[in-house]
Amino acid sequence: MTDSLNLDVSDRNSLGTRVTIAASGLAIVRLTGRLDAVDSPELRRRLEGDDVVGCAIIVIDLSAVTFVDSAGLAVLVWLRRRSRAQGGDVVLVRPDLAEAMRVFRLTQFDQVFRMLPYSDR
Repeated sequence: MTDSLNLDVSDRNSLGTRVTIAASGLAIVRLTGRLDAVDSPELRRRLEGDDVVGCAIIVIDLSAVTFVDSAGLAVLVWLRRRSRAQGGDVVLVRPDLAEAMRVFRLTQFDQVFRMLPYSDR
């Protein structure tokens, strides 16, 4: 099952979200664009959806994210805490762009989250 949500398709820099329930208990959330204070509240509402809440493992694919700010990090931390409280976990796919990865390194969240390299396979 795939559910796509483009928060603002008119602006190439806005956050795009596509949720795929790949298997029982596994959700893959692919993000594109900017994960920032503008779109973070809508992303959090989307991640509170029944299809994502019921998944034990949530993979957040950040490979196509161009920018991440503290509000974006806050959504990821919130999701990780919620998932772990329910016996699950959140795994991140690293952003391709160094600028997007920078905030993870500065905050050392690249050591807090399990982060995987991007693979198109």
